Amino acid sequence: MTSAPTTRRPTRGRKLIIAGLVVVGLLVAADFALAAVGEYQVAQKMRDKFRLSDDPQVRINGFPFITQAMSGDYRDIQITATGVPVRDSLRDLEIQANLRHTRIGLSDLLAGNTRDARIDQVTGSVKIKANDLNRLVNQVTPFSDMRVEPDTRPAATPTPAPVQPDPTKAAVKLSGTTTVASREIKITAYGTVALVGGQVAVAVTDVELDEQPLTGLLEVLGVVKQALSVTIDPGALPFTVTPTAVRVESGALTVEGTINDIPLEQG
Repeated sequence: MTSAPTTRRPTRGRKLIIAGLVVVGLLVAADFALAAVGEYQVAQKMRDKFRLSDDPQVRINGFPFITQAMSGDYRDIQITATGVPVRDSLRDLEIQANLRHTRIGLSDLLAGNTRDARIDQVTGSVKIKANDLNRLVNQVTPFSDMRVEPDTRPAATPTPAPVQPDPTKAAVKLSGTTTVASREIKITAYGTVALVGGQVAVAVTDVELDEQPLTGLLEVLGVVKQALSVTIDPGALPFTVTPTAVRVESGALTVEGTINDIPLEQG
């Protein structure tokens, strides 16, 4: 007759390991909870500062949070607001600010008291999406399915590449469907975007119809160039940052700038 197997009791070492894991888990949970409170307070301040209808997304990067809180130096706070309108023409802007080394005591942060907080560096940006560009273009001629991409053709890339490329200019590729003289055509346009006085100027130089040059169709060419050559005012950058660069991304044009050593309450 076989005897029933004996149940092994956890050894003292195993108990200590389990207890340690529980403590670590509680500390991690507490760290995230504390960070969430700080993010909420920053979101409330930024909602008022940027005059938003909803709280922006705020993320205090870096783990653990508590070590940053103890030193009063938060290495990277990322703030993002989407669907931001500017005037009647732009309705879907994405505003982002990266705050590097925000200096504020933990008690002030948790209480929402940012009066004495300072930031070593802020990078602010505004992203103009393709649907807003489509809305501007439609004031001249209707487009649908507007797409924005970097122009990666060899002709758009200087050879040799400049040692210090101009950050205020970028090559762009625009494509979509429009109707000209009762004809529905698919077009691809190439040109540049340039930062001029804080505004984004789009200039079209080449237009293709169904991947073929618009040879002989001067009327169509003129209408398309006029429609796509627009100047966009994206409004002020976060924290009154001065725009210094523009770039083309898949689906958007982005204006950005950087400012150093400012109070959190500025802007």
